[in-house]
Amino acid sequence: MPEPSQPKEYGHWINGGWQQAEQGHYQVVNPATEEIVGHAPEGTAAEVGAAAEAARAAFDGWSRTDPRERAAVLERISALISERAAELVPLVQAETGATMRVAQSMQVPTAADRFRRYARGALEPDTLPLAPHPVAASPLAPGGLIGAAAVRRPIGVVACITSYNFPIANLAGKVAPALAMGNTVVAKPAPQDPLGCLELGPIMKEAGLPDGVYNVVTGSSAVTGEALVAHHDTDMVSFTGSTAVGKKIAEAAGGQMKRTLMELGGKGAAIVLEDADEKTFKSAVMAVGSTFSFHSGQICTAPTRMLVHRSLYEQAVAALTHYAQSLTVGNPVDNSTIVGPLISAAQRDRVEAYVEGARQQGARVAAGGERPELKPGFYAAPTVLADVTPDMTVAQEEIFGPVVVVIPFDDQDEAVRIATGTPYGLYDYVFSSDAGRAWAFAARLRSGNVGINTAQRHPETPFGGFKESGVGRDGGSFGLHAYSELQSIVWPS
Repeated sequence: MPEPSQPKEYGHWINGGWQQAEQGHYQVVNPATEEIVGHAPEGTAAEVGAAAEAARAAFDGWSRTDPRERAAVLERISALISERAAELVPLVQAETGATMRVAQSMQVPTAADRFRRYARGALEPDTLPLAPHPVAASPLAPGGLIGAAAVRRPIGVVACITSYNFPIANLAGKVAPALAMGNTVVAKPAPQDPLGCLELGPIMKEAGLPDGVYNVVTGSSAVTGEALVAHHDTDMVSFTGSTAVGKKIAEAAGGQMKRTLMELGGKGAAIVLEDADEKTFKSAVMAVGSTFSFHSGQICTAPTRMLVHRSLYEQAVAALTHYAQSLTVGNPVDNSTIVGPLISAAQRDRVEAYVEGARQQGARVAAGGERPELKPGFYAAPTVLADVTPDMTVAQEEIFGPVVVVIPFDDQDEAVRIATGTPYGLYDYVFSSDAGRAWAFAARLRSGNVGINTAQRHPETPFGGFKESGVGRDGGSFGLHAYSELQSIVWPS
């Protein structure tokens, strides 16, 4: 694999080999330097069809492969990703613009961890025995004692369409459980940073994955993804991205009754109750501050709304302002940098438009709000917006950048109304000195995930959202359930 400074021209990865792009390539650009990282293939419907057909042809053999062999292949994939980290990290860092800290700890290692986790998953029991049941005779069959079992079976060909913030980690979270269950995959990475996902193809082949089990097609427009969702050989669509695109995919998939797993947008609320002591309050500030410092706020689980009891409101604004102003914004390969660039000029402009819109609606910019004097690169300053009301656009829509809004509340009922008053319900957080009180409060939140006094994640929990934040759950053993169908087997005892 060449260094990111030596742009490589990629093909699609189809049926265990590189396939030259019929319609040429497009440039993948480093968000920090605006230099070309590599050239990704511009996909066509025909190329998508070739990938889907390869996956369909490989399904029968892979689905009937002994789970122990599937586990061994996934374990080897994990080991090879770890072995190639010195080559993969610079590539993924360059195409995502992630800081070295994030690229080294959360991008490549997480991908290896997920393949390792689902190597174990391939060996998890797939059969749930059910107690024998006495049944009376009917016109259909004689009476007797009937035995049964529920068995998880692979779905078939899974289209994995991923987001740009954590390209290979997000893809590994889909591909690993899908393969563990015996499915085959056609991956469609986000157009901004698909190169690391393409590089996984040769790694998987070297690990012993049969040809056609993992395929990758890319493209800079919606054509590739739309063709993949519509193709008759895909049985399931697993998508991570915006709610708007997720709705379009769901509509198209519904026409063919394809299974879907949708991890969509979020507008996380960190709710600080009035009983928060000094330690809890500091934990809340640090958790909300991760919106600035963790991949420049480009994460769907970010607590981008801080809902604070009015008695703590000004203290919260001051603490977040100090936090935001203390962060170093700059080149992500510099070890002193905490906040790197956004993925593109378009995303930077979108974030700036949200901040300007908030100003016009009456919000106070307590920190940030102006473009950093850094060139080249697509940088946005860590921004704190105070005096925000729940109906403002910045309090309702996902911004996907280093912007936090702070909103006061007077009692728990108001906090619940504000927290649940958006179309989203992915990840919320409750901070209280009384964990039991926070547990009870969490039950009132229409959110798929709730952190109590922490922004840490647990890797085995079911992950997904309520409302417009998605459909279905993955993570841990729940990921195996997501990529399988239940088949009931019945027999006379």
